[in-house]
Amino acid sequence: MNMKFQGSKNYVATQDLMLAVNASAALKKPLLVKGEPGTGKTMLAEEVAQALNLPLLQWHIKSTTKAQQGLYEYDAVSRLRDSQLGGLDGGEKVKNIHNYIVKGVLWQAFTADEPVALLIDEIDKADIEFPNDLLREIDRMEFYVYETRELIKAKHRPLVFITSNNEKELPDAFLRRCFFHYIKFPDAETMKQIVDVHFPGLKKNCWPPP
Repeated sequence: MNMKFQGSKNYVATQDLMLAVNASAALKKPLLVKGEPGTGKTMLAEEVAQALNLPLLQWHIKSTTKAQQGLYEYDAVSRLRDSQLGGLDGGEKVKNIHNYIVKGVLWQAFTADEPVALLIDEIDKADIEFPNDLLREIDRMEFYVYETRELIKAKHRPLVFITSNNEKELPDAFLRRCFFHYIKFPDAETMKQIVDVHFPGLKKNCWPPP
């Protein structure tokens, strides 16, 4: 993926942040972005995807999210129900296990015909083992589907963004496979630039009041 992020008119990115995005893409490593809530971690992925004209796939992590859900899920309950109820198709749907495989976000990203950006948002909300459970898949860009006996390999390596609010420590093995950047809360000058981007018509000398 030979693309370079040079900023966006809707997002104020520091030189260090743009360097981190481009280094992550060049090194083919996920970009792990940490920072306080509200510092623009999620918006970064959205703006980079838009600037590079890449579709953005988003996986918002919750405390109950399992790594397997990002790959695929086998809906055995629906298959059992359909086999018991029969159907007009004579049970042909039940015979094909592919009808009961629910593709996850990583599967969609790996099999996309064109390069995509992938956001794994707030990874620190999940169980401590969640990052480790994705190590092999993110590193090798492939995974095996045991139910269908097929290997899913990435057609194009996605540009991966991983965000964390730093609520819990992430495993060292996972950190070694990522390019890291910490977004600091903006200083006064950066805050002025952000305000100018979102409110370009705002009067600059309206405080203190006369």
